[in-house]
Amino acid sequence: MEIKISKDSSAEELIPIAMSFHELLGLPVTMRSLNKKGIRIEKGKLLDNNYTGPVLEQVLQENCTIRTIPKSGAYSGIPVVVSPIRDERGYAIAAIGVVDVVGTINLGLVFGDYPDIINQVQTCLKGRIIAP
Repeated sequence: MEIKISKDSSAEELIPIAMSFHELLGLPVTMRSLNKKGIRIEKGKLLDNNYTGPVLEQVLQENCTIRTIPKSGAYSGIPVVVSPIRDERGYAIAAIGVVDVVGTINLGLVFGDYPDIINQVQTCLKGRIIAP
């Protein structure tokens, strides 16, 4: 079996890729192609094979990684990060997202005694966060 992603990939075709991310990270994963709805995986199970969400759609439209807290959808109120999968020309043909564990941590509380770490993380995230 050969695994390929295209702008027309079906939910079934995306399952092996999304499931590998889910198993690797242990986090909920969502994924869809540009022209077809996709999947939502949590706790090792495929929960939805006709899934889309507002951030997946925004990433496909804007062709950039977005970290945000959605106001609607299955992950409303939960920090997420979603990235495009691009073709050889740089066009977004699919998007994959996970719950953003970094966005759920109070960095000041966890690393209060290590201000250099907080500054480093904030510098890395600066410019990548889109407000909800």
